[in-house]
Amino acid sequence: MTPTNVVGILGGMGPAAGADFVRLFVEACAAQMRARGLPVRDQSFPEHWLAQVPVPDRTQALGSADSGAHQPLEPMLQALGRLAALGSQAVAIACNTAHAWHAKLQERFPQVELLHMAREVARHLAAQDAGRVALMATEGTYRVRLYEQALAEAGLECHVPLAEERRVIMRGIFDGVKAGNMPLAEECFSQVALKLAERHGPVTIVMGCTEVPLGLQGSAAVAGLRLVDPAQVLADALARRAYRDVQP
Repeated sequence: MTPTNVVGILGGMGPAAGADFVRLFVEACAAQMRARGLPVRDQSFPEHWLAQVPVPDRTQALGSADSGAHQPLEPMLQALGRLAALGSQAVAIACNTAHAWHAKLQERFPQVELLHMAREVARHLAAQDAGRVALMATEGTYRVRLYEQALAEAGLECHVPLAEERRVIMRGIFDGVKAGNMPLAEECFSQVALKLAERHGPVTIVMGCTEVPLGLQGSAAVAGLRLVDPAQVLADALARRAYRDVQP
């Protein structure tokens, strides 16, 4: 048995994105094993827990000053508490917009390292000298400047879509991926990605909503664009925490 650390995944936002994050995490664990010279076998994967809980819409909550059942913080706190009780030393949130509540979640559970998706992406891109970046995300993510701030701190320039293009992204998320209409999602996301590339030149496009890669990756229309999946970057970071104490 490989002495790995217990880690957790806070999902459910939406469930398809949470399930896909587990796939990315398992692949990242296999890559960690290969990098450390370990055989890739069932017994070498870390104990990891997925909490798929119903969480109110994050973008709508950020647009409302009212408290109440429509706010996401309480169910996320309850899920994070369960993951902490199961021994998770590090936890990844499989939702970009939910990171608007990262500080409050981390404050309540200081014993858990709660990874920050935007900061992990900013470090990843800065290490690759990405330069200019364009962001496809939810209105909630834009509203709290989640990526703009993290990217600026890493010295990276960030471009965002126009208002109408943002509405197209939201249609792709809700009427596309979340409704199971993947052709619509691909159409919406490809349209915006191509406009960003046309307007800003050779940028790295950050797919800053976990639904966007589900509808955009593999699209022939954007085959020439450089896409970065924050969920993949976050899964890699969580896998590194899981294998942190494993010697090669």
